[in-house]
Amino acid sequence: MSDTLIEPLLLDPRVEAKAPVVSRRRSTAIGFIRKPGLVIPVLIVLLAIGFAVAPGFFASGDPLSGVPAEKLQGPSLAHWFGTDNLGRDLYTRFVHGAALSLTATLVAVGIALVAGSIIGLLAGFVGGVVDAVLMRIVDVLLSIPALLLSLALVTALGFGTINVAIAVGVSMVANFARVMRAEVMRVRGAQYVEAAFSSGVQWLGVLRRHVLPNSYAPVVALSAVEFGQAVLAVSALSFLGFGAVPPTPEWGSLVSEGRNFLANAWWMTTLPGLAIVAVVISAHRIGHEIERSNRR
Repeated sequence: MSDTLIEPLLLDPRVEAKAPVVSRRRSTAIGFIRKPGLVIPVLIVLLAIGFAVAPGFFASGDPLSGVPAEKLQGPSLAHWFGTDNLGRDLYTRFVHGAALSLTATLVAVGIALVAGSIIGLLAGFVGGVVDAVLMRIVDVLLSIPALLLSLALVTALGFGTINVAIAVGVSMVANFARVMRAEVMRVRGAQYVEAAFSSGVQWLGVLRRHVLPNSYAPVVALSAVEFGQAVLAVSALSFLGFGAVPPTPEWGSLVSEGRNFLANAWWMTTLPGLAIVAVVISAHRIGHEIERSNRR
């Protein structure tokens, strides 16, 4: 094939833009499946999702009622996590509390992903004054500790699981905005994007067909990493009493309820806390592996 026929293909934005995305997805999926160290983290995350989706399948008991005669019983085959001071089964309460905790986590990550991606996309693609203003706002958000910002927002919004999710989501927006901006600026200077502009494609078409498809992968990987952080933040706010109203079970509130019984009922705080830690570490492990796979 002559050079005169090859050159238009190299400058064709459709050919240049789609190739990186397809090859990256394929290599990421193959590399991710071949990691034996991810088996346990994936199983833990899937189990937590199963708790949220079908709690009755994993724990058929009533999380709100207990047997006073069985209060403060240690872990056993009958009560895997033991019982609390009212005789309620802690494992049942943990399983049924997954729905609220993980729903709040998904809402928080969704808010951060959408809002942060829009801010980063506009800042990186438009540039100039828009970039300067948006990134100064992002810098202000980054300068405030995430938990402190979440506490301030949830205090202003009021108590409740949804308000906790909004507060945590807003506190994570800056991380997504910076990653998206960096990726958009990288793709914005690529030859196929310049070729698309030169061929008369409008900026919205370039954004939709070339910039966004080649920029979103690291942001999606970041959402997997931030999922574990969001679980921890939502549980922390619930622990402080900003979540659902008792006796509705939430992961953080379960840990909080056992603080006054650590001397003679250590399992009330320890076992739900360890389960939360397992979910957080597993989510981080999966997210970092996805992030590393996208860099290859």
